[in-house]
Amino acid sequence: MRISTKGRYALRLMLELARNPNQNVSIREIAERQQISHKYLEQIIIQLVRSGYAKSVRGPQGGYSLTLPAEKITCGMVLRVMEGSLAPVPCLEDGTDDCSRTGECDTLPLWKALEKAINSVVDSISLQDLLDHAEKPQFGMWL
Repeated sequence: MRISTKGRYALRLMLELARNPNQNVSIREIAERQQISHKYLEQIIIQLVRSGYAKSVRGPQGGYSLTLPAEKITCGMVLRVMEGSLAPVPCLEDGTDDCSRTGECDTLPLWKALEKAINSVVDSISLQDLLDHAEKPQFGMWL
């Protein structure tokens, strides 16, 4: 499984909003700080606003902000908006177990365990956890 550029940039964008909890941040500011195309970030923020994790404010003091505190938004929530399922194989996407070989697949337990581990990690780390770690790195924090 590989997280796309969109997923990685979405997390970086959300961290920028989390760093500024009491103000609106423009996409141009984020683009400059993160060295990402503002046009690309505009596409990403639309999905995050639709998902309910970010909100838009128009006007001279406008921009974007989080709709929830940073400790309430997990990396998994953001990644699923951008990536959809985080399942490592197609037969586990959307929890369907829809595969003609499910009953005889010797590798299915491996894929299920991997999916469970991925979800456990991304769902246990919030935006606030990442900000805290950036301020005071701790070796092996999530190992």
